[in-house]
Amino acid sequence: MMRIMRSLIAVVFIVAFVFGLYLSDGGVPRNSPDEEFKVFLDAKIPALMKRYAVPGACLALVRNGRIVFSGAFGYADKESGLRMTADMPMRVQSISKSVTAWAILKLAEEGKLNLDDPVETYLKDWKLPYSGYPSGGVTVRRLLCHTAGLPLGDVFALYAPDEAMPSLAESLTGTAVLFREPGKGFSYSNVGYNLLELLIEDVTGRDFSEYMKNEILSPLGMNNSDFNWNEALLADAPLGYTLDGKPVMPYRYPEKASGGLISTAEDIARFCIAGMPAFNEQDVLADEIINSLYSPRASHIGIYSLVFDAYGYGFYTERLGGGETAVSHGGQGTGWMSHFHAVPETGDAIIILTNSQRSWPFIAHILKAWRQWNGFSPLGMENIILGEYALWAVILLIFFLASYPCMAAGKGALHRLS
Repeated sequence: MMRIMRSLIAVVFIVAFVFGLYLSDGGVPRNSPDEEFKVFLDAKIPALMKRYAVPGACLALVRNGRIVFSGAFGYADKESGLRMTADMPMRVQSISKSVTAWAILKLAEEGKLNLDDPVETYLKDWKLPYSGYPSGGVTVRRLLCHTAGLPLGDVFALYAPDEAMPSLAESLTGTAVLFREPGKGFSYSNVGYNLLELLIEDVTGRDFSEYMKNEILSPLGMNNSDFNWNEALLADAPLGYTLDGKPVMPYRYPEKASGGLISTAEDIARFCIAGMPAFNEQDVLADEIINSLYSPRASHIGIYSLVFDAYGYGFYTERLGGGETAVSHGGQGTGWMSHFHAVPETGDAIIILTNSQRSWPFIAHILKAWRQWNGFSPLGMENIILGEYALWAVILLIFFLASYPCMAAGKGALHRLS
């Protein structure tokens, strides 16, 4: 009985210790001056980078609909000692989907497509491969919110800058095979957004990268962003780093819409500001169309429910304790992680771009400090921190349970000797 009681006490102590760590890991006081938070970030970010072995990061901060801070930390290339700079082209990976969604909604607003039409209505020479499921259910709307029944896709199909690679249509023929009936559930799909890339090209008669540059990126002031991967651009980009810290040389994908955007933290900040109807001055999308991007379209989103409430059109959404809606998207690729979080109605956003696959806890800690500074309720992404601390709690508990018999035996031996 005493052993059980001691074990229970140990569990309670460890749980209390974990939550104590979480609660004590705070930021600067709520609504403190911008400069004070900048000073905090200048100290906090390098410490977190060291803790999680993140080589380099770029960050931008938006308050009241304007950029109040941007900066670069750490290394673009650890081996050469090349420092990260804020103007270096960074792979933002799946943040690309949020930008692609803007293009689709623009075409819909112009009357060039209907979201509820099957995607094949607008495709010229390509059709979905036979799967046994009705291809007519693959609508533009379902592609936007990952409910079309398409798979994730091959995330390891990487090509060197000078290497031959399949065309977009050839890639889709091998990957865009339905694995479930369209409309029957959420399944995050790079393939679905790559199919939207083909849709944009066929509807506009223009190259996807050119269309995005001239109709979305440039009008939003994202002048350091591009979907066109030329060798010069890739050569200026930082190296990525894998989970085990190995450098990743520049590479390309056959597709661009799902994860091909190269950008900067400031440009993604401009994109976030453009999506704040009360603060923006853009004329790419009407305010009501922007708000429709953030309306929950898929509420049962599987494992993503651990950190978000729903998915809209190219954006994850969550309802904060004060009634605000937060919108966000992250990106992950070989050697890279990125994330933005925005609260459009208050004009706040934070953008974090890194050249490491080890960055989710790093990003979560910065997000926690940011929302504390703004006075928002806890974000779902903070569950990553709780998960990290819970893992340490399990390790401590296992250590205690494993060492308890030894401690008890030692105590008994000392008692007999005395």
